Amino acid sequence: MAYDFDLFVIGGGSGGVRCARIAAGLGARVGVAEARFWGGTCVNVGCVPKKLMVMAAEYGNHTADAAGFGWGVAATDHDWTALIEAKNHEISRLNSIYTKLLTGSGVAVFDAYAKFIDAHTLDVGGKIVTAERIVIATGGKPTAPSFPGAEHCIVSDDAFYLPQRPERIALLGGGYIAVEFAGVFAGLGSKVDLVARQPLPLRGFDMDLRTGLAEALDVNGVNLHLGSGVTSVTENGGVKTVHLANGTTIETDLVFAAIGRTPATDGLNLGGAGVATRPDGAILVGTLGVTNIPHIYAIGDVTDRLNLTPVAIAEGHSLAEALYGNGPRKWDLDRVATAVFSIPPLATVGLTEDEAAKHGPVDIYISRFTPMRHTLSGRSRKTMMKLVVDQATQKVVGAHMLGEDAPEIMQGLSIAINAGATKADFDRTVGIHPTAAEEFVTMRTRTRVAGTLAAE
Repeated sequence: MAYDFDLFVIGGGSGGVRCARIAAGLGARVGVAEARFWGGTCVNVGCVPKKLMVMAAEYGNHTADAAGFGWGVAATDHDWTALIEAKNHEISRLNSIYTKLLTGSGVAVFDAYAKFIDAHTLDVGGKIVTAERIVIATGGKPTAPSFPGAEHCIVSDDAFYLPQRPERIALLGGGYIAVEFAGVFAGLGSKVDLVARQPLPLRGFDMDLRTGLAEALDVNGVNLHLGSGVTSVTENGGVKTVHLANGTTIETDLVFAAIGRTPATDGLNLGGAGVATRPDGAILVGTLGVTNIPHIYAIGDVTDRLNLTPVAIAEGHSLAEALYGNGPRKWDLDRVATAVFSIPPLATVGLTEDEAAKHGPVDIYISRFTPMRHTLSGRSRKTMMKLVVDQATQKVVGAHMLGEDAPEIMQGLSIAINAGATKADFDRTVGIHPTAAEEFVTMRTRTRVAGTLAAE
């Protein structure tokens, strides 16, 4: 059968665009459909605009800190409208870059919603299109709350287009989005309440990072309500009241539900193509993202495995090379570094202490200190660094950091850990002085031993 395209990608986010470009560069006839905005969540309502907003919040801190260095400056009230306009301008620029990258690669671009008619046929904005292979890269969407009064809440997509900054905001959730926006709004002058069911934010991260972040949020003026969920939200005269399971209430101007994300598969008619999913809509995949239908693939957040933009890009790149090149590029997705752009930020790569200890004894090295900048600024901010070392092999199997520049530092450490560096390799590396990063190669004294065999 003659198809309109060799490969058709549903979704113009980072993973889908990379897959389409690489496949087209390898000679495939490729089409891509995107119904909402090119670049997907990350570029439009995710990591890019969110980091710009974090930077905006930190400028207020920098201005206040300048007095300790002899500068006679003072922060004025923040202009929220100016920030949003500047952010929107940058996002528009990035949108156009994505479409230019695709058209420049010879990809057919469709500004339309695509859904399956059958396993080889799509309805793309009313046009019938056939493809030999199809890639689903539709990403995720914010999970809406289901408690009474959920209609009084916003979700993360809404936060980037608020007409004005709320004087009071309640953030519901303890994950990436909640703690990052807590830093944004607190830094810009809002009264922030953070509600999370867990006793500490960032479930799944190393416990020392979680503890340190909770302390940092508190120091930054974020009111923490940990260990209690939300039962309902009510509104009276524009004032929202958040009712907690422990019986307390919070009065606020805006309630921001950051309770997770859900794979965006609604409306794709996956059943028409026979594609299998989990009950929550996540597409079930095997090697290289193949679904139960051999010529249909899924990559990125729509599979709900490792929901990070660089992972989606790696998956898209590998798939295109496997299908149309000389075999897939090998990416190591077992030890992927990640960062949370809280204030201060944190970053991590490899195993947490608890994960590593399940496999046997591990040596733990921890350093806590006041960053050099704040010895003069007087700001109450600490940096924490941690190495997790397998005792038997002395390989560094985990690195964790809370503090300024943590994401930048962790990118380099991820190379070392993915290459199998040992503690001795770290110890014989000469540090760059004076930097915070040098602490990772000067930690000589073991803090403790963890693991099932350590107590024997």
